[in-house]
Amino acid sequence: MATGDTPAERMTRRLRGALRRDARRLLAAGPPTLPMLMVGPEVPDDARVQQVLDLCMRVGEVLLSSGESVDEVTATMLRLASACGLSAVDVDITFTSITMCCHRGMAAAPVTSMRLIRYRSLDLTRLAAVSRIVAELEAGRLDVRAASTELSAATEAPHPYPRWVATAGWAGLAGSIAVLLGAGPLTATVAFIVTALIDRTGRLLNRWGLPAFFQQVVGGLLATMATVALLAAGLFPPGTRPSLVVAAGITVLLSGLSVVGTVQDAISSYYVTAAGRVVEIALLSAGLLTGVVLGLKLGFQVGVALEVAGDLPGGAGRFGVSLAASAAAAAAYALAGYAPLRSLAVAGLAGAAGYGTYAPLAQYAGVGPVAATAAAATIVGLAAGLLRRRGEVPSLVVTLAGITPLLPGLTAYRGFYQLAVEGLSEGLVTVTIALAIGLAIAAGVALGEFVTRPRRRSAIVDPAPDDERQ
Repeated sequence: MATGDTPAERMTRRLRGALRRDARRLLAAGPPTLPMLMVGPEVPDDARVQQVLDLCMRVGEVLLSSGESVDEVTATMLRLASACGLSAVDVDITFTSITMCCHRGMAAAPVTSMRLIRYRSLDLTRLAAVSRIVAELEAGRLDVRAASTELSAATEAPHPYPRWVATAGWAGLAGSIAVLLGAGPLTATVAFIVTALIDRTGRLLNRWGLPAFFQQVVGGLLATMATVALLAAGLFPPGTRPSLVVAAGITVLLSGLSVVGTVQDAISSYYVTAAGRVVEIALLSAGLLTGVVLGLKLGFQVGVALEVAGDLPGGAGRFGVSLAASAAAAAAYALAGYAPLRSLAVAGLAGAAGYGTYAPLAQYAGVGPVAATAAAATIVGLAAGLLRRRGEVPSLVVTLAGITPLLPGLTAYRGFYQLAVEGLSEGLVTVTIALAIGLAIAAGVALGEFVTRPRRRSAIVDPAPDDERQ
C-alpha cells in the first residue's frame, strides 16, 4: 500500500478486494450435491396403482348401488387400498359418483379415477360375494389380479334365482304384511296376487325405461284400483278389510327406499349424498302418494270407498301369529333381494326380533309408535352390527329385512286416504307421523350399528396452530 494514498483510495481498494473474494467464492466449485430426497410415501408403479384403484372403484360401485352407507363404502375402499399397498389415498363419494385419488408425494404425479353410479340394484348374493372377495384379499389369500377376476365373475353372473322367484318374494312380503296387520286368508291372498301383478308390471315398465317416479305412480294406482275393482265385484264379504291390500302394497313399495342409508349418511356428515337420497325418497314417495290418491278418487267416482282399516290387532293369542308373519315378511324380502338361501333364516329371526320388541312396547307398555319403532330398529341394528363384525352374513340382509315389518305402510295409507277424503290438515298430520316412523327406523338402525362397530382410528390430522394458519 502506497503511503501517499488518500483515505478514499484505500476504501476503494478494500471494497474491490472484498468483491473479488466474494466473486471467487461464488465461482469456485462447491461440494458435491446430495441426491433429492424422496418426499411422500413409496408407492408401486403406475400400472399397479391403476389396477388397485380400478378394483377399489368397482367394489365401491357394487356396495353403493346396493344401498350401503357412504361411510361403510369409504371404509371398505380404504381398507382394500391399504391391503394392496396404497396407503395415501382419498375417497370422495356423492350420490351418483365415486372419485378415488392415490397421492405419491413429490415422487410422481397423483393418480385419480372416477366412476359414475348409473344403476340401483339389490342383489344380496352379489353383495355377499363382493364382501367375501374383500375379506380374502385382506387376509392375503387373493392378490389384486385374482380378486379382480373373481369380482368380474360376481358382477357379471346372473341372479341366483329365476325372476319369478323374486316376484314370489315380493308377493309373499305383501301377504305376510297383510296378516301382520290383521287380514284374513282371503285378504292376504289378494294382497299376494295384486303385488305379484305390480312387480311384473314394474319390471316391464323398467325394461321400457320409464322413470322410477312414474313406476311408483303406476304401482300405487294398481294396488288401489285392483282392490277397488275386487270390492265392487263383491269379492270381499262383510267384515273383511280390503284396505289392508293397499296398505300391504304400499309397504312393499316403501321397502325399496333407502331411508336407512340416508340417515346414516347424514349422521356421518356425508351431507351431499344424504341430500341426494332425500330428494330421491321424496320424489318416489310423492309418486306413490299420487298413485294411491288417484286410485281412491277414481273409486269414489264409481261409488266404491276403501275405508281405512283400524289399528293393529292385539291380544296374547294374536301375538304369536303376528310374530310368525313378521318373520315370514323379513324372509320374503330377503328372497326378493336374491339373498343366499342360508341367510333367509337369519333375516326371519331379525324380523321377528324387531317386531317382538315393537309390539310389547306399543301395545302393552303404552309407548308411542315412534319411540317403540326406534327401540325395535335399534335391536335390528345391533344384530346387523354384530353380524358385520363376524362377516358370515352381509349385515345389509339383516338391516333391510329386519326393518320390513316395522315400515309404516298402514299409517301411510291412512294419511293418503285422509288427504283424498278428509282434507289437507288431517292428512298431513298422519303423513308426518309415517315420516317420523321412517326416520325412527333409520336412526335406530344407525345407533345399533354404531354401538357394535369396531372402533377405527381417526384419519383426521390435527389442525395447525393459530400462528401457522394465518
